[in-house]
Amino acid sequence: MNNSFDRYQCQIALPGFGISSQELLSNAKVLIVGMGGLGCPAAQYLTSCGVGTIGIADNDIVSVSNLHRQILYTQDDIGLPKVDVAAKRLQLQNPSVSVISYRLRVSSSNIMELISAYDLVIEGTDNFETKCLLSDACVLAGKPLVYGAIYQHEGQVSIWNVLQKNGTYSPHYRDVFPEAEQSQVPNCREAGVIPTLAGIVGCMQANEAIKYLTRSEDILAGKLWMINLLSGKTQIIKLRNKTTEITSLPQSVPCITFEDLMEHQTRFEVIDVRTGNEHREFNIGGENILLDELQDHFQRLSHISLPIVFYCQSGKRSAEAVQLIQKNFPEKEVFSLQGGLNKIRK
Repeated sequence: MNNSFDRYQCQIALPGFGISSQELLSNAKVLIVGMGGLGCPAAQYLTSCGVGTIGIADNDIVSVSNLHRQILYTQDDIGLPKVDVAAKRLQLQNPSVSVISYRLRVSSSNIMELISAYDLVIEGTDNFETKCLLSDACVLAGKPLVYGAIYQHEGQVSIWNVLQKNGTYSPHYRDVFPEAEQSQVPNCREAGVIPTLAGIVGCMQANEAIKYLTRSEDILAGKLWMINLLSGKTQIIKLRNKTTEITSLPQSVPCITFEDLMEHQTRFEVIDVRTGNEHREFNIGGENILLDELQDHFQRLSHISLPIVFYCQSGKRSAEAVQLIQKNFPEKEVFSLQGGLNKIRK
């Protein structure tokens, strides 16, 4: 056996795997977008199994609320960029793997260039806007995307946009979830999540990547794998290919960090789109206009000359507010507070 493959002898010994599959992994390039609860275990197992090049993209920092499920990080890492910490730990785990870190927020302006160098993309994101953006980009680029999602005790995994033998592609995200961007599902901090679920789903994503890269025919293309940890039940459902046409990327919501807002706060009009009770409990100033009532204030908002920064608890409602204003007032400069108040109350 090739000495450089000694660490992989247990997987090479698998029936039908062998040196040829290990060489496919060693020559493969995988990009992981989101180094949170899903990205951490996916990255660890792809690193341990010898994927040659692993890109990791995230612009977040480690916070104490991450630690119960994001297993690459420790108490000493709080406040540090996730990709920096993760890259160092992964490189220690397997020095023969090339780990490339991208400390950035994935957006419509950079996603096509970012994915161009990779054979496969894994998404470990926690918001529908980025899930849709990644799926659309992979459709346009003709690349497969391993999808994962977790909510409380339930998880899902699939692999989108896989080229089939007949020349067509398997379903993608919008085929299965056409109204995803309008959905109102809380993130892990708001709704809660059992930490073991993140590990299981992230490992399943890594497993799908391994199967795809080693040319296994039994992958989750055209299928959705689901698990419920309360009941212990898993199931796989077959998906219909609705062939939703993707011709362009959705425009990403412009964001501003809390630090930038505080440094230049006199240059912005700030609006809290949470409920009145949330606003009274804690706020960073500005007028309180409930998201559902925003349209009633269009006339007044149209006369605000300064750029507007919307904020909420997690950044989801404020992103919706930005999209609503952009749709009705394309010329107006608007931003969403990145990560919401959760980012500054930790």
